[in-house]
Amino acid sequence: MESIIKPKPAINNRSSKLTKTFQKLISLQTATKKIASNNDTTEVACTQKLKIHQANDEDLKARQRAIMEALIARLFAGVTTVKASYAELQIAHHPYYNNEAIQKADQAVVDELRAISELKQSFLKKELIINFSPQVTLLLAEIQEQQSLMKTYQITMKKLEAQVDAKESEISSLKNKLYECVAFNKSLEKKLHYSKGSSNLHFSSLNPTHFKNFLNHTLRSLRYFVKLLMREMESAHWDLEAAVRSIHHHDALVLSSKPSHQCFAFESFICMKMFEGFNYPSFYTSNSLFEKQNHFENFKKLKSFNTKRYLEQNANSSSSFGRFLKSKYHEVVHAKMECSLFGNLNQRKLLDGGGVPDSAFFMAFAEMAKRVWCLHHMTMSFEKEEVTIFQVEKKSRFSEVYMECVAEEELVLTTGEGADDSGSGELRVGFTVVPGFIIGKTVIQSQVYLSQASC
Repeated sequence: MESIIKPKPAINNRSSKLTKTFQKLISLQTATKKIASNNDTTEVACTQKLKIHQANDEDLKARQRAIMEALIARLFAGVTTVKASYAELQIAHHPYYNNEAIQKADQAVVDELRAISELKQSFLKKELIINFSPQVTLLLAEIQEQQSLMKTYQITMKKLEAQVDAKESEISSLKNKLYECVAFNKSLEKKLHYSKGSSNLHFSSLNPTHFKNFLNHTLRSLRYFVKLLMREMESAHWDLEAAVRSIHHHDALVLSSKPSHQCFAFESFICMKMFEGFNYPSFYTSNSLFEKQNHFENFKKLKSFNTKRYLEQNANSSSSFGRFLKSKYHEVVHAKMECSLFGNLNQRKLLDGGGVPDSAFFMAFAEMAKRVWCLHHMTMSFEKEEVTIFQVEKKSRFSEVYMECVAEEELVLTTGEGADDSGSGELRVGFTVVPGFIIGKTVIQSQVYLSQASC
């Protein structure tokens, strides 16, 4: 019995050791858990710090990127501004020099180049400083660029409009030249037709149609001289309205309101002077004892001569044509007019001395005078019909039998649907531009200018 009871203390010892071992194990586990827990907390804190640091880096990079974008936008806006200012500088020089605009554009270019230079220095020194946030700076740069582009487009539009105006002016000038060429060709055709007809003209076959054709030939030369005279007056800064008033003061107001009609006043003046005495056989210096056959032969000979060569042979005072030419030149171009137009009296002095002035103005006058002279010889050549010249009195009623209106639009007002049958305010003859002729029973109409009749 005693031997069975003795082992009990050993069992108790083992249990005690096992208990202690379990306690140590539990303590170790608890300590391990605490260490692990502390490690986890430290790791979380480090991770959070890393994330914050990364976020700060990303924000910094984003801001730097935004600043660089704003910098580039500002740079491009500056370049566009310089381009627009330079375009303004160019247009200020051409087509008209504008000193104020040039200075303004030049200052704009200098200011913008200075701003770009400062931007470059800040970038190189890594001291980029912007007055506003990058987003605001970006928007302002975009606005600046758009404004500069708009300015450039406006300048380009002005240039294109100026080019269009220049082209239209060139087209108009070319059209006028074309019309002049066409008119000149027509006149050449008429001259050719006339010379062919007159070269075969015989004394026995002379008729009013031949006279009318040569009259038109003469009037073309007369109108060319009128055009040249008006051009010389404008070059000498004459007041054409005042000149018109001195010729036809009653109708000066009507002619002044229509500048294109002023030529009719000068044409009437030249016709009045050149055809004065045309009814008389002598016509200043012609030999009134000439037979009609002789007048006709003189007509055929004179019309075929070159004007300049003929003048060199017949402009001296001993020839009848020379006396006629000098007399008519003194009447049409008086001394004060010649001095005002050309600054001297050289042409008059040379002509009076028996010479031939070589100016375009005098040669145009001489060509006109030669044709009037030839026309008179033709007039005196009619054997059976008597030729008379006539002018229409002022304020006469318009007659289609004896008159032709030089301004057709005025005639439309008189005979059109809107004409007043009562006769109040109707158009009457203002003055005779070209005299008319009566050859036997044939009437060659006088050319007249119509004006409003006073009630």
